[in-house]
Order: sequence, then C-alpha cells, then structure tokens
Amino acid sequence: MAYSNFTLRDVKKAFQLEIREEMGSFASTEPVPISDSLATTLAENIPLAVSINTEKARSELIVVNILLEIRKIFQKQVSLFSGVEFTVDKDRGLTGYCDFLLSQSPEQLFVSAPVIAIVEAKNDNMMSELGQCASEMVAAQIFNQREEHPIPNIYGTVTTGTGWIFLKLAGAQVSVDLKEYSIDQPGKIIGILSSMLRQEA
Repeated sequence: MAYSNFTLRDVKKAFQLEIREEMGSFASTEPVPISDSLATTLAENIPLAVSINTEKARSELIVVNILLEIRKIFQKQVSLFSGVEFTVDKDRGLTGYCDFLLSQSPEQLFVSAPVIAIVEAKNDNMMSELGQCASEMVAAQIFNQREEHPIPNIYGTVTTGTGWIFLKLAGAQVSVDLKEYSIDQPGKIIGILSSMLRQEA
C-alpha cells in the first residue's frame, strides 16, 4: 500500500484515528493581503488553467504560485517540496511521493519538520483524496516524533487549484473542514496556510 491507495476509512482503521467532520472550522481565519505580482499571475493563470482543465495545468498555473507566495511571506524560512519521496513506514503503507509538502524548516536539501501535506485532487474529486492526504499527515506526525521535533498539529489540504479543503491532525483526531474555499479569495487560502505554519489554526 502507498499514500495514494488509502481511503479515509483505511486511515481511520489502520491508525486508530477519530475522524471529525466540520463545516467552516477555518472560516474565521483572517485573510492575508496578497502581493501585486501574485494577483497579476492569478488573473492571467486561473482562466487558462480552468480552460486546459488538467491536474498538471492547475498545479503549475495555480497551486505552485500560491505556495511560492507562502514562502515569500515567511522570508524563505519555510521549505517547499514538490513530488518528493516521503517514505516513513513501508510496513504500514506510509510510503510514496507527496504532491507538495510545506515544512517549518528553512532546509531545502531534505525534508525536515513537515507540517502541511498538499494533495492535488484527481478528476476534480477532492473527497476521494482525503484518505491520501490524511495518510501523509499521519506520516508527517510519525516522522517528526522520530526526529525528536514534535509539532502539535499537522495539517493538510486537498485542492483542485480552484477549490481547497483543509484538514487538521491533532493527536489521534483528524478534523476535516468540509467547506470548500475558493481561489476567488486567494488571501483567505494563504491566510489559512500561514496560520497552519504558525500553528495557530
């Protein structure tokens, strides 16, 4: 088994987690003003990404630019990984490649202190990717504990580029905010991701 094979039911059973369904648990997070360059980029890229309508186009034209903006906001004191292998426990299926990881560490040569797992939705079906995202979050939690760098909360997001759903792992409880946040409010998405990196969400 690998991250991509997990359903949310699989993750709950394999790691004895409690799954909480919520609506709007990140809604009160304050938006962050975005840079003029990001505003211009999104204005140009979103219509193109929607027209092409492939996972690759949405990733390259939307998701990457949101994550690069986060890195700029944190003055490169956080690291961003794309398509990186993140094998934590092969016997338990915690193996495979992550679409994106955001880390609290500025170290870019290797993964350290991962705090946010980002999973790109296949066929625009975000709900079907919740299991993959949750399994990557569990892996990040175990990884940080092993590295003696415990981080209270691990977060995740499943995104199509235009829509974003957010998750939180605290101890053995996964909370899923079923509200879909739209790229029409990029400052809100960046505000949520920033609060996650600061452990304020």
